[in-house]
Amino acid sequence: MAHLRSRRVRALAVPLGLALTASLGFLPNAATAATPEATAVTADGPLLSYVVNTTPGHATVGKVKKAIARAGGKVITAHEQIGVIVVHSANPGFAAAVRTVHGVQSAGATRTAPMKATGTTDIGKPQKVELPKAQLKAAGAAAAANGKEPLEPLQWDIAAIKADKAAKVNPGSRNVTVAVIDTGVDDTHPDLRPNFSAKQSANCVGGVADTSKGAWRPYDPETDYHGTHVAGTIAAARNGVGVAGVAPGVKFSAIKVSEPKTRMFYAESVVCAFVFAADHGVQVTNNSYYVDPWMFNCKDDADQAAILDAVGRAAKYAQRKGAVNVAAAGNSNLDLGADKVVDTGSPNDSTPVTRSVSPKTCWDVPTQVPGTVTVAATGSHQLKSGYSNYGLGQIDVAAPGGDSAQVPELPAKNGNILSTMPGGDWAYLAGTSMASPHVAGVAALLKSVHPKASPQEIQWLLKQQADNPGCPTGAASCTGTKHVNSHFGYGIVNALNAVRK
Repeated sequence: MAHLRSRRVRALAVPLGLALTASLGFLPNAATAATPEATAVTADGPLLSYVVNTTPGHATVGKVKKAIARAGGKVITAHEQIGVIVVHSANPGFAAAVRTVHGVQSAGATRTAPMKATGTTDIGKPQKVELPKAQLKAAGAAAAANGKEPLEPLQWDIAAIKADKAAKVNPGSRNVTVAVIDTGVDDTHPDLRPNFSAKQSANCVGGVADTSKGAWRPYDPETDYHGTHVAGTIAAARNGVGVAGVAPGVKFSAIKVSEPKTRMFYAESVVCAFVFAADHGVQVTNNSYYVDPWMFNCKDDADQAAILDAVGRAAKYAQRKGAVNVAAAGNSNLDLGADKVVDTGSPNDSTPVTRSVSPKTCWDVPTQVPGTVTVAATGSHQLKSGYSNYGLGQIDVAAPGGDSAQVPELPAKNGNILSTMPGGDWAYLAGTSMASPHVAGVAALLKSVHPKASPQEIQWLLKQQADNPGCPTGAASCTGTKHVNSHFGYGIVNALNAVRK
């Protein structure tokens, strides 16, 4: 399996006959000075997007907006409740100027390439290979004999976390919604349509929520399939069609944050998504991405610190409003608990440089944002997936993400994760992107059983109910104890435990 830099996709694709094409406020940096206003300047640089983080509230935000205009910036939107303002400016000195404004706590560019830049993020093309019809037929026969969804026998992951047994006890509540913050979701898919919540969905690309009909759908179904796959793992309905989700009785919404063509997940879009989810009653968010263009955002870099600040405020706001934020740990096989790691892929919207960073001060966002449930990936043999990031004190729990080196005894004999794809299809993918929605689904089941539980209580239950296989013999990268270790955190989540009162 080829290594990809992002947790968005690790794709191995498999067509299953005609009906199934299986493809693969926590950074309180003060302004450097208390100058009352910025000096007006001439805009003669590339047009960039910025986040300007201020003291929350209408009065301060209003004053800062005026200073932004004087510094050559155009306000796109202002999230007054968290003090984050999204700005466009072609003034090369814009960020430095507004950092001196009274009330501004941090400010920085959210990208290194000009807006409307060309190019494409490499999230992987599905590789289509033939699946013998006999295997598909065997899956259908097994499903019919056991009362499962038609393709469920190909889902080793559902049985691995006992989600099939959990569904018989409690499939989840219609009062619980999981927001899929991703590339958009094809809500017309027959496995997804029954559980989709349009009123909690939006297109947040650029930082402003667009709730018009269908705005949340993928820009290009051929390449922006990631969010649809994630949604199926969480909440594909048990309706006699295709696959089964971990929480087939809950609702899900789609909040699109990836830009067209470049497929970048920039901070202004992610901030919008967290705020929108919080303000629209979402109980769980799934985040199978990192905020571009930096794999790690360092607190000693003014631009990256502003990204940390803005996304951190938005995530914390969602938590305060009752949402459990779940995030993928990443696909680079890095120890997030190490003193130093090497990042060779940032910035990924211009020319990457090789840099040595400390995950203790340079954070993967939103994965390492405080309060986020960080998820590592496992294969069918209950081992860490070869690509999955790990780290003692960094990983909270683990879940099936797929691994082609760990082959299950199923009709398909495919070690990756089968779920929904745009256009009424289904696909095998692998990655921590696929592990995170398993945890989001279990969190939704917990919220269904414990509707008054806080996000912190749901996190505690996720950890307390998880099954930890312990460090494998000879796995030098696995440190810790049988109960908490660097590969699995507190353990692999258990859906059946979640629905037992």
